[in-house]
Amino acid sequence: MPIHCKLEDRGMDSAAGNVSHLKITTGQKETGMSRFRRIYTRNLFNRVAVAFMVLLSGCAMGPDFKKPAAPVSSGYSPQSENGHASPEPGQAAGLQKYNVTAAIPFDWWTLFHSPQINSLIERAFKANPSIQSAQAALREMQQSVIAQQGFFYPTVGIGYTPYREKLAGNNGGNALGLQGNGRNIQTVSNPAGPIFVGPAYYNYHLASLKVGYVPDVFGSNRRQVESLQAQLSAQRFQLEATYITLASNVVAAALQEASLRSQIEVMQKIVRLSNENLEIMRKQLKLGYIAEADVANQEAARAQAEQALIPLKKQLELTRDLIRALAGNLPDEEVPEKFELTTIRLPEELPLSLPSQLVEQRPDIRAAQEQLHSASAEVGVAIASRLPQFSITGAIGGMASTPSWMFKTGGPFFSLLANISQTLFDAGTLKAREGAARERLIQASADYRTVVITAFQNVADTLHAIQSDADFLEAAARSEKALKAAAEITRKQYKLGYASYQMVVMAEQSHQQSLINLIQAKSNRFGDVAALYQALGGGWWNRPGSTSVN
Repeated sequence: MPIHCKLEDRGMDSAAGNVSHLKITTGQKETGMSRFRRIYTRNLFNRVAVAFMVLLSGCAMGPDFKKPAAPVSSGYSPQSENGHASPEPGQAAGLQKYNVTAAIPFDWWTLFHSPQINSLIERAFKANPSIQSAQAALREMQQSVIAQQGFFYPTVGIGYTPYREKLAGNNGGNALGLQGNGRNIQTVSNPAGPIFVGPAYYNYHLASLKVGYVPDVFGSNRRQVESLQAQLSAQRFQLEATYITLASNVVAAALQEASLRSQIEVMQKIVRLSNENLEIMRKQLKLGYIAEADVANQEAARAQAEQALIPLKKQLELTRDLIRALAGNLPDEEVPEKFELTTIRLPEELPLSLPSQLVEQRPDIRAAQEQLHSASAEVGVAIASRLPQFSITGAIGGMASTPSWMFKTGGPFFSLLANISQTLFDAGTLKAREGAARERLIQASADYRTVVITAFQNVADTLHAIQSDADFLEAAARSEKALKAAAEITRKQYKLGYASYQMVVMAEQSHQQSLINLIQAKSNRFGDVAALYQALGGGWWNRPGSTSVN
């Protein structure tokens, strides 16, 4: 007689299903009262067998999780008359091009061709506490899943209890009496003389083997395991996100240091030029060629250049502190890597994943999806808790006044107990818990959509930044080239006697200031590349030998 378990979901969609009815049928159509009596008055064995099959098969209550559909999106910016506002695949962005078919390597930072960045990230992956914390959290969740899966199996335990007891004579009715070895454990009374009742002294031993089993009839444990497995997957993605975030932070700090070193070098040259110009003007003042106000203005200009140098040096020290922290070091533990902008190369080609791929690549989106899965399973747990609960316990063992007689005549015992319980009144507690689980499912669905929208915004922002910073770099390069040419012309004029040396110094100062703008523009371009790789998911799925969730 086949058993069919049917879950009916009435009035709810699959995203937040409401399993409200359970049918168990025998696979045969019952017609007439006589047929009804014949089936339901069968012998006890058949009815017990049917019940046992139902207990073993069980049903998982609640909605079955369905993976959210990928957003219907063709790009990362609105359509316009001229097409996408963001760069199209193959369109040049400065010296770079986008390629939708380009793979995103796990070690994307190596594309900068900086051995210093590579070695620092390798050290950070090994020593940074955030990685170790995420790894421990993953192992903890793995153990939680294993622990919950253990409830699918019976629990078995053994016990041994030896004890010695004095039984009051006045409590003789509770004496153990005759034992299997012939000893009679009984209180005694005085047959002659003063009336009194003597106590009984005895040793006793009890050994047992206990087995307990809770059939997962309505799938409560299955849904709990499902929820924990989803949380385990979410934790795996959290670990991947930790790796990506750490690598991105290290690259950003390295680029910041390289930029600051170059800016400091240029600013120091500007200060030297300001000093040189000030000395010239002081000599001119003595000769009466200029006024004191001109000298005062130059002194102010020199002071401003010196002031601009101080925060750059401060920021460099703060950046070094950050790099030491990212590497897992204390402030007094130096890292050997030093970063120069001239040793870092800009990748010529950039990946540009399609929107449908982004939801599969971003660890934060995948983690949010698993949290949604977990919330869906928790609804089933809450529904199952409102249905009858089943348990089976059994014990076998022996007891006697001496250990050798525990399993001989009179000592062995066993017990077998089945229990079915159903909550009839709890002031709405279980119903409220189910309602709370459903609201958490709605919340998790909204959180998932929020993460997706934020991720798409992140990519769009990065693409716009790449285009804008490419334009800014191009303008900064033109400005630097023009001012450099002006400084060279002024220097030639000075050699020919058509310009003063002071004009040469001023032209050189302008050129150096344009170099600072160019350095900042280059640094922004490098930073945009790192931000793009992070925004597209960091390539965790391409890690060699990866066992990550796909």
